[in-house]
Amino acid sequence: MPVWLDILLALVVASTVTLVITQNRHPVKTLAWMMVLVFLPVIGLVLYFFFGIDNKHRRLISDADLARLKSHTLSLAETLPPPEYDDRDADLVNLLRTTNKACPMPGNAVRVYTEFGTMLSDLLDDMRSARDHIHFEFFKIEDDSVGRAIEEVFVEKVREGVEVRVQYDDAANLDRKRFFRRLRDEGVQVQPFLKVVIPFISSDTNYRNHRKLVVIDGRIGYTGGMNIAERYLKGIRGGVWRDTHMRVEGPAVSEMQTCFIVDWQFSSRQVLDACRYYPELSPKGSVTLQVATGGPMDEWRVIMQGIVQMIASSREYVYVQSPYLVPTEPVLLALRNAALSGVDVRVMIPYRGDRGIIVPLASRSYVGEVTAAGVKVYFYSGGYMHSKAIVCDDRVSTIGSTNMDVRSYEQDFEINAFIYDREVAATLRKAFLHDQLDSWLVDPVKWAGRSWFKRYKESLARLLSPLL
Repeated sequence: MPVWLDILLALVVASTVTLVITQNRHPVKTLAWMMVLVFLPVIGLVLYFFFGIDNKHRRLISDADLARLKSHTLSLAETLPPPEYDDRDADLVNLLRTTNKACPMPGNAVRVYTEFGTMLSDLLDDMRSARDHIHFEFFKIEDDSVGRAIEEVFVEKVREGVEVRVQYDDAANLDRKRFFRRLRDEGVQVQPFLKVVIPFISSDTNYRNHRKLVVIDGRIGYTGGMNIAERYLKGIRGGVWRDTHMRVEGPAVSEMQTCFIVDWQFSSRQVLDACRYYPELSPKGSVTLQVATGGPMDEWRVIMQGIVQMIASSREYVYVQSPYLVPTEPVLLALRNAALSGVDVRVMIPYRGDRGIIVPLASRSYVGEVTAAGVKVYFYSGGYMHSKAIVCDDRVSTIGSTNMDVRSYEQDFEINAFIYDREVAATLRKAFLHDQLDSWLVDPVKWAGRSWFKRYKESLARLLSPLL
């Protein structure tokens, strides 16, 4: 290599190392990046470009634009009775309000879905009833029988004069360009999030918009863990595709609308600030909830911090369902502390993944750590566990798109509803206990006695957890 190129590389590496040091990350992460950059400079620079750049200084939209959108919800909240929640959840409510401007909204009607067919039927009916707009945002939208059923409704509503906007994660849907082209040709406004122009040549490549969100006429909202795909109906490996989703009608839909509009403005540069997107919403039920969003550009790890607070405030039980168990240190510590304090902590995950082996191996590498503290781990065997739901003490729960893994907490754009309602909590607890019948409980002694080679494979997979 020419001398001038050696000098240039050394200068770039030195500058990058200086940048890493000044970002004041955890010392272990800082030292790890420094070692990779110094001893493997070319590979290190590539890895840092894709996975190491800190985007907390960026914003999806300006603070002024966000404040303007949030003002719709704040004005609505002033017309409603005070939100009701357990005194033990006051810290959680304040945390989400401080870190995410998430307003606790009372008076909502909530329906929880644990089966895709019922959710899809209700969603199609609600979209057919739309009179002004449909805002539709999903991580994955397959061009199969389910996707085409959605497409038919979109085309029908566009011809009736309804505005239909569809947003999707571009990297997760690279093979479905024809499907989105058909939608555009029919008048649907379609926008990829973090558009991939040259595949994998972007520092944003490692980020995903993992949200699942629908808002209809600003009055009805859907969110949770379900994507738009036929496999959610047909199941997998002879079993069901087990997931959790929710329908919201009432004041909290205002917050769901803001989430969509913020994402849409970021990706399209189109400002949607007309009052018709925020209609007057009267109470439709008795449920109080907060809608929280999280992403790599946020100053705080909002959803992760909310989940840690939920677990820490529990006194009786914590039931967790997730497709992955690859927690950050704060979540891992919260689970272990709760169990060691005598709380009944149960975590349900799939033993096998829907695709590939790396993710389930990484998840298994944490099983021993949590069971050693008294956490009960259940491997779901009734199909595939894709639910992202947590319920504590029959009083507070969360449903959303966030997995219990590093990627969801730190690298993906997510949305979760934090629900302060005993009836919803009881529904989720009942669903968990029903799923337990199709699961097997890990024996900590037998688990610890597995072969060295199995544990080694899991440890290797764990190293890749930030990229999964």
